[in-house]
Amino acid sequence: MIRATDFLAALIGLLLLWPVLLVVTIIGYFDTGKPIFVQRRIGKNSCTFTLIKFRTMYPQTASVGTHLVNASAVTRFGTFLRKTKLDELPQLINVLLGQMSLVGARPCLPNQQVLIEERDKRGVYNYRPGITGLAQVNNIDMSTPKKLAKIDALMLKHLNLCLYFILIVKTVSGSGQGDKIQN
Repeated sequence: MIRATDFLAALIGLLLLWPVLLVVTIIGYFDTGKPIFVQRRIGKNSCTFTLIKFRTMYPQTASVGTHLVNASAVTRFGTFLRKTKLDELPQLINVLLGQMSLVGARPCLPNQQVLIEERDKRGVYNYRPGITGLAQVNNIDMSTPKKLAKIDALMLKHLNLCLYFILIVKTVSGSGQGDKIQN
């Protein structure tokens, strides 16, 4: 049931929000010259997939967890995108393709070994990763891998359509600030 809901919500979202996606892409082009950001991430069954987002950092920024990146790597437009969570919109394509869900554990990078091991121990990779989840609305990010893995596993154990919609509403209404960036 959640997969069908994901598919319909992503399809409707992309159809309704294509003008926003277009405008952000154009502004992003003037901001960094490369408005779309793609990166390999760990997904369901520990398989990698290509995550799609709007670029919020300069193109030469190292491919590490956001909590390891200095705030100066984020562009002015990127700060706006992160604050409004508009940088996440292209992930609706990942949801449509079945690589992600709207709700699940945020996909990590292949080089985040501690988080991967902690999630693997708890069965988190038996599920699709998500755009948002319990950790995100509670400001728990990848800088605390063990805590994050525990919250991800707890959420996935209790995930049903009611919790799914609660987490989406909390995200859209502004709960959670996204991954922390070094100051």
